[in-house]
Amino acid sequence: MTTESNFTAGQEPEGKVAALIAWALFILSIPSANVLVLVGLVVSYVARGTAVGVARQHIEAQISLFWSVFWWTIAAWIGIAVSALASVFLVGIPFLLLFVLIWFLLSVWFTVKSVLGLINLLQNRPI
Repeated sequence: MTTESNFTAGQEPEGKVAALIAWALFILSIPSANVLVLVGLVVSYVARGTAVGVARQHIEAQISLFWSVFWWTIAAWIGIAVSALASVFLVGIPFLLLFVLIWFLLSVWFTVKSVLGLINLLQNRPI
């Protein structure tokens, strides 16, 4: 019984191209108003079943990064909405500024993590 590898000299390992595309789409999330991040998430989920090795680790990291930032962003937006309502009484203004700052920092963190992920994948290093 022989096991054939999906790796051929001069050919990228299975899933690497999809992982590269997903990282690029994640990086472009801010200028695309987060539309491309959804496309990147779909690419990651589609490639998840066939990816191997380092590419598989990156795809799993992409999916995990998306969902963690998604839920933290939802929490920040709830904080923004509640603070905006409380701002009518001037009590919520500091909290509104805090939650907007948190939302901004989440966006920056997501982009930085995506750039670092892309750099690591280009160097065939795990995330």
